[in-house]
Amino acid sequence: MTKIVYWLFYALSLLPFRVLYVLSDMEFVLVYYVVRYRRKIVRRNLSTAFPQKGHSEIVHLERRFYHWFCDYFFEALKLLSISDKELRRRFTTYNSEQVEQCFKEGQDVAAILGHYCNWEWLSCVGIGLPPERVMGLIYDPLHSDAFDYLFRRIRSSQPNAITIPKKDILRQLIQLRQEGRRSIFGYIADQAPKWENIHCWLPFLNHDTPVFTGAERIMRKMNNAVFYVEMARPRRGYYTCTYHLITREPNSLPEFGITREFFAMLEKTINRQPEYYLWTHNHWKRTHEEFDRRFMVVNGKVIERKEEMDEKE
Repeated sequence: MTKIVYWLFYALSLLPFRVLYVLSDMEFVLVYYVVRYRRKIVRRNLSTAFPQKGHSEIVHLERRFYHWFCDYFFEALKLLSISDKELRRRFTTYNSEQVEQCFKEGQDVAAILGHYCNWEWLSCVGIGLPPERVMGLIYDPLHSDAFDYLFRRIRSSQPNAITIPKKDILRQLIQLRQEGRRSIFGYIADQAPKWENIHCWLPFLNHDTPVFTGAERIMRKMNNAVFYVEMARPRRGYYTCTYHLITREPNSLPEFGITREFFAMLEKTINRQPEYYLWTHNHWKRTHEEFDRRFMVVNGKVIERKEEMDEKE
């Protein structure tokens, strides 16, 4: 079944972009008007993130988001079969020379980014680097074996791209370093963490937001040069990727300094074109007030308060 699903989508990817976008427009009608996929979450997220915008502005932004969201899937599929020439015409990288300079000076690179624009195309950033460099993408395995296989193939569609489950990332980084192979690994770092993984709250899109800090810990441990990867979509079917250096000395920054800088930069990117952010995620389902009521931090670990545990017993 897994291979059947893959080959069906591979065949679909062979269609030209103009046909795929016709399919995307049809999908938009289904997703937005019929299925109404996560419409309440998207409306709430947009309204609370941009309280200065009126109802009509929010609805307009919401529709633009769903149009892009449908494009995202078909653009990701296209990576299965797109030619190198076509890819280079549609995907442009900037400041790759700064990344290569880090490699030449013996320092590996961490690229930190959010769910903005088509992050599946992040696997293409290696086109701006020498072919011997390793481009690593960290992912959470999907529950569906068929779609997990499909997206792993999408994310490793470029010759120097590899996909690594997040539980194996540190071991893989150490192995590559021992082999003398320079690498750049991408960390999508704006997911909503589980309660036990909340160690930092910061202001983001008009919310007090819990954030992951695991990526920063790895960057510090590996002494990576850290770049924010800013993606943009000049027009339909075209993307740019710009590397912005955050630091080459991660351990010189205060605790959570990398994470705070990343979210500040990501927010500026989102504010320029909000429709390309992933508004279907329930980013703010966990509040600081509930965290303080139910949990406490002891020796750096988040544990439930005793009275909460006693009530459950």
